[in-house]
Amino acid sequence: MGFVADFSPTSPTRDEVDALSGAVLLEFGTPWCGHCRAAQPLLAAALAAHPAVRHIKVEDGPGRRLGRSFRVKLWPTLVFLRDGAVLAELVRPADEAAINAALAQIDQ
Repeated sequence: MGFVADFSPTSPTRDEVDALSGAVLLEFGTPWCGHCRAAQPLLAAALAAHPAVRHIKVEDGPGRRLGRSFRVKLWPTLVFLRDGAVLAELVRPADEAAINAALAQIDQ
């Protein structure tokens, strides 16, 4: 598992996400978003300390249902799940500590 570098143009359905077991970080954004690019080193460093967390990068935008189901409005939006339940959410994280704190909630 660990850090995933590229956004997936296809995304799982909300039902598939809700059925995921274990610790999952959903990252919503786009490859051209400056805020998303700035967050990548922070995410890579934080996820290195949590290798059991599954990282799913979802390319978001108009007409993308998964992002709307999580009420994503700004990129990047990070949704931290454990066994399909949302335990934390961060929008435009500015530091690794905030990401690590949220990862600690799901990586038990």
